[in-house]
Amino acid sequence: MKNILTIIKKEFARFFGDKRLVLTTLILPGLLIFTIYTFMGSAIFNGTQVDENYVTTIYTINAPASFQEKIQPLLTESQFQAEYKAIDASDKEGINRIKQEIQNQNIDLCIEFSPDFDQKVAEYDVSLGITAPYIRMYYNSVKSESFAAYSLLNTMFTNYEGTLTNKFDINMQPDIQFDLATNEDLTATILGMLLPFLILMFLFSGCMAVAPESIAGEKERGTIATLLVTPMKRSELAMGKLMSLSVIAVLCAISSFIGTIISLPNLMKGMGELEITASYQFIDYIWLLLIIISTVLILIGLISVISAYAKSVKEATTLVTPLMIVVMVIGLFAMLSKSTEVSSNYLIYLIPIYNSIKVMGNIFSFQMAVVPVLITIVSNVVYASAFVFFLTKMFNSEKVMFSK
Repeated sequence: MKNILTIIKKEFARFFGDKRLVLTTLILPGLLIFTIYTFMGSAIFNGTQVDENYVTTIYTINAPASFQEKIQPLLTESQFQAEYKAIDASDKEGINRIKQEIQNQNIDLCIEFSPDFDQKVAEYDVSLGITAPYIRMYYNSVKSESFAAYSLLNTMFTNYEGTLTNKFDINMQPDIQFDLATNEDLTATILGMLLPFLILMFLFSGCMAVAPESIAGEKERGTIATLLVTPMKRSELAMGKLMSLSVIAVLCAISSFIGTIISLPNLMKGMGELEITASYQFIDYIWLLLIIISTVLILIGLISVISAYAKSVKEATTLVTPLMIVVMVIGLFAMLSKSTEVSSNYLIYLIPIYNSIKVMGNIFSFQMAVVPVLITIVSNVVYASAFVFFLTKMFNSEKVMFSK
């Protein structure tokens, strides 16, 4: 145990003694993620907002009485400000000019109704083969004001159509809440699908940042030979390396995770009005921490074995790249395969990486089950022990450790 602690202290001294390494692996990832996600959320949010004092320019063709009597009052009630201008349907040149102005983002919307729209609506009967009246709206989705006006008018016309043709109402009572999913449940579902994959990528990035330099780097510099000739077991050297690297990798992941959590409200603001309200118990964080630690042990073990095989840090990084692709594919597959639901097939919790994604998704979505969590943690520790065994064998092989 004393030798293991010595190796751990040596690795900590190497890492924390290098201020540039601490800055680039612990501080910058979380700071960059926070900055990027915050700017992304603000950009998306600002790009979809319309100035409350903005007056929308709308041209109408064959506007019926129903539009003026029923639609425009509803728009006014919704505090939608618009300037309506009528244009004759026979003025083809004028209509083409308006469409061009919409394309140039100078005009917001042009609404064209069927001639005698209200009469055709009253007479329309699909069983008689009568042609249905139409409404055509020309807009520019690139211009936020134009797209906002189109979305609002489209909703108004759809609701108006329902009042003309429906025989019964479905969920039309505004004072009744029909969607019984709570905001917390909706938030937890989103977090349960998004965060596990992000955490996995952060963990892998942290492991990749420290493991190749610790093992392949020492081989490249020749300092690994000094460690190998000391009177310690190669298994102790392997365990000391993996444990110290795991702690550093977890710290790297925590930095990125904190940056993500802090910036997530700003990012979500740009994607809708859903407020992040999910709250977790202390035991949830404990289970999550154990899952993260066990996952890091696997990732560090894999990368360390590859690094021990490589002759240099550059070669180790190159060899780790295919592993990163595999890990990303597994993470995406788990994220897209209902990762927030607890599976009754406990065998899937024996699959490394995939099991961690599944369990983290369960935790974030309040569907955690103790048995899958325990299976995942125990299996991950077993796999990590196997990597310690393989790494020990590699340290015992002079052919592997001193190859040039």
